[in-house]
Amino acid sequence: MNKNEITSSLNAIRNGDKTAFEELYKDLQTPIFTVIYRITWDKSVSEEILQDVFFKLFLSPPGPHIKNPRAYIFQMARNLAIDSVRKQSPHLSLDEISETAHQPLDDFALRLDINDALKSLPAQECEIVTLHIIGGLKFREIASVMNIPSGTAKWKYQKAIGTLQKTIRGGLL
Repeated sequence: MNKNEITSSLNAIRNGDKTAFEELYKDLQTPIFTVIYRITWDKSVSEEILQDVFFKLFLSPPGPHIKNPRAYIFQMARNLAIDSVRKQSPHLSLDEISETAHQPLDDFALRLDINDALKSLPAQECEIVTLHIIGGLKFREIASVMNIPSGTAKWKYQKAIGTLQKTIRGGLL
């Protein structure tokens, strides 16, 4: 969904249109979940936060005064994820381990390599990569969400991509 479609959906949600809410959820759930997951690194916590984000959007969608609703929604998700990380101590979920046990080993290993490579990045760079690639945000939107200059967002993205390429190609993982 583009900016106008999201704005239109939010207006419809304010007027009680459940179909508009469902469409917004279907379109944004995966990129928002990924952004949350890259902050929490916990699937069940990320799913809960995703539900919180959309629950808040359903109960109180942002008004027309929000200039960039996509960035606003990602900012909300980011803030909730950061708050959750601050509240929780790190733990390993046995459910997550059992969920991945049925997947082919190569697919699982590749996902682990990518996740490990992302985890090796500084938190801010990982978040920028995730917001840009998965979230589809432009660098100026990322800058707004993260409260940094857009040039810094672009520079850190390029730096992170270079690091990821070296890490994955170099077999450092």
